[in-house]
Amino acid sequence: MPWSYTATEFTHNSTRSSRSHYMPPQNRPNNTPTSFPFSDDSTRYAFNCSGVQRFSRLERPPHHRNSLFPFVEDETGGEVQNGDVINFDAYESVPVEVSGKNVPPPVDAFDKTDLDEGLKKNIERCKYVKPTPVQRYAIPIAVAGRDLMVCAQTGSGKTAAFCFPIISEILKTRSASGFSSMPRGSIIAYPTALILCPTRELSCQIRDEADKFAYQTGVKVVVAYGGASIAQQLWHLEKGVDILVATPGRLVDIIERERVSLKKIKYLALDEADRMLDMGFEHQMRKIVDQMHMPPPGVRQTMLFSATFPNDIQKLASDFLSNYIFLTVGRAGSSTELIAQKIQFVQDTEKRNHLIDILSGQKAHGSNGKHALTLVFVETKKGADALENWLSRYGFPAIAIHGDKVQMERERALRSFKSGLTPILVATDVVSRGLDVPHVAHVINFDLPRDIDNYVHRIGRTGRAGKSGLATAFFSNKNIPLAKALVGLLQEANQEVPSWLSQYAEEGSSFSGRSQAPRRYSSGNYGGRDFRNVSEPEVENHNYSTRCDADYGVDSYHDDSFDVNNDSTFASGYGHSDANSDFNENGKLEDGPCGYTSVVATGWD
Repeated sequence: MPWSYTATEFTHNSTRSSRSHYMPPQNRPNNTPTSFPFSDDSTRYAFNCSGVQRFSRLERPPHHRNSLFPFVEDETGGEVQNGDVINFDAYESVPVEVSGKNVPPPVDAFDKTDLDEGLKKNIERCKYVKPTPVQRYAIPIAVAGRDLMVCAQTGSGKTAAFCFPIISEILKTRSASGFSSMPRGSIIAYPTALILCPTRELSCQIRDEADKFAYQTGVKVVVAYGGASIAQQLWHLEKGVDILVATPGRLVDIIERERVSLKKIKYLALDEADRMLDMGFEHQMRKIVDQMHMPPPGVRQTMLFSATFPNDIQKLASDFLSNYIFLTVGRAGSSTELIAQKIQFVQDTEKRNHLIDILSGQKAHGSNGKHALTLVFVETKKGADALENWLSRYGFPAIAIHGDKVQMERERALRSFKSGLTPILVATDVVSRGLDVPHVAHVINFDLPRDIDNYVHRIGRTGRAGKSGLATAFFSNKNIPLAKALVGLLQEANQEVPSWLSQYAEEGSSFSGRSQAPRRYSSGNYGGRDFRNVSEPEVENHNYSTRCDADYGVDSYHDDSFDVNNDSTFASGYGHSDANSDFNENGKLEDGPCGYTSVVATGWD
């Protein structure tokens, strides 16, 4: 039998399902997918031998594709932002203080602002219904070209307040001049705007938010931070940059390599400015602003944003501004009333069992028996790792994050926590500022911080985007120096003050140890007041009803793996006794709107 006959007559047809041939993009109909079609989602992605998904160059899982396109179509065909819709009606009355000369009037709608039309479309896509209090005042001031210092509560929309004017002015300047700030063929990047922030996560968060606001406008946003490959960051800079978001340490490194020039900077924004100064970045900040060819104050526009601005930091930061306007929104350095605060007396040896009681109550009363997203703050890195292992051993899925974790581990921990896969995040103060994780229902201060400002930033991780939240603190004898500041903070936020805490506050006034009270309570001046007006009673006050959203987007630990947490002590208890009954009502969980039984895992189903 001839071979040709055998091959044609007896060879079975292939059982493999037919696949469409490749069609060039220009020849495809509008409804044809970009890559080869697949029968269903189950066969869309391949798996390697270990069971881990692997993706081809053409195929990426949905969450990777959505990161390239920040707006997706809903069922009605309208564009919606990834995430939850903001509750703009959460705040009924927010006090505002503004001081300075010739202050531009506030606006009550984005349509009334002098922002670029392309930016306004993206604002609408982001479901920003109306400006928050900080945005109502800050945007007109920034658009007018004035320097600005803003002290606003955490989760008040500060990121958008400085991103909107910067993007708008870049678009207007580009329309008028018709060229980019990056010379053709140059390896030196010339950004128009510089945003400095203290931590890696906060810089990435700001970059992500700026990308959404600059969607389809041509404005290029690049981030640079320590702990990651500098080669990749330089590659992005070579492709062009309009807005550079950076941490101080990495920016100094890149400038000294002569890969970035600040000669054309028109807009400088410092987010969490007090944190950068407190963390010891003052020398680097002054070097960037004063010694690296940045235009001087008056030529560039400078904006400083933070949740706290003590007077001594105001005086130091004012060296960067010229004829600035000072804006305070809400009770500066305080917490929002949307956060129910509970201070409970728990000895160090009893903390772990009391934590288990709380987490068990949340799980029992959560959605389908699931944990609510819970953020547990501890004092030390070793304490974070130990508590993570202890919780996991007792059946509570937890993951730790601190300054000794490499960047990949930190990002993995945040992703696991945000997705709900690991609903308990044990952290040091590296995530206490700026981090915006949706659905954090409960913040637990397993170890109280050493000062009240860090406490404010910690509990500010919940109660965001107009949602209510719960913050619980374990108070022990070693926290007596903090009692007076806690009482003052609780009273400011209209929270219940335990009688035993008031007693400790009185004793703490004569405590022999180093005072832990914050500057605004230990001194006669209020931390959120313009220090230029300390002796002047004339401060323009504005009280109004408004709606307040949260900072879009993820905070934080700081540059170059620097961690302010002290590892010399490990105060987390190892005891197995019940919670202290004298102060916690036998350790029972409370019902009601502010009790643990009301904390549910929203957004998981």
